[in-house]
Order: sequence, then C-alpha cells, then structure tokens
Amino acid sequence: MEQILSRNSISISELKKNPAAVIDAADGEPVAVLVHNKPSAYLVPAETYRSMLEQLEDAELTALVRSRASERTVKVKLDDL
Repeated sequence: MEQILSRNSISISELKKNPAAVIDAADGEPVAVLVHNKPSAYLVPAETYRSMLEQLEDAELTALVRSRASERTVKVKLDDL
C-alpha cells in the first residue's frame, strides 16, 4: 500500500465530475487524486504552489550562499569602490 500524503483524497472519476467542487471542498488543503486506489497526483491550491516554489528557490539560494562562504574573501574599503 502506498502512503497518501494529504488528509483529502478523491478518485480520478469523481474529480472529473466536478473539479471546482473538489477544490472548494478541500478548503485550501491538498487533495490526493487516486487511480486504482493509489495516489497518482496531488491537487494543490495556486497559493500553496506559489509558496512551495518560493521555498525551493530560497533553499537553492541558501545552498549557493553556503557554498560561497568557504571561498576566500578580499577586504576592500568603501572608498576604493
């Protein structure tokens, strides 16, 4: 059995009947879309998706900063710039 990573789930055939109602009923929470009782996809609200992308971008930038933190630094005076 595969783990379902949301509190809400729906079969693909039920989703096809009225997608807007499923989104409204989920009340901003993700919905697992099941095919043959196994999760095939997750339906997430647009705002949640935007937030996830921002968090991924932040994680990538954090990794870049950490990788550069070990590089040699050069001290300069503000007047020299």
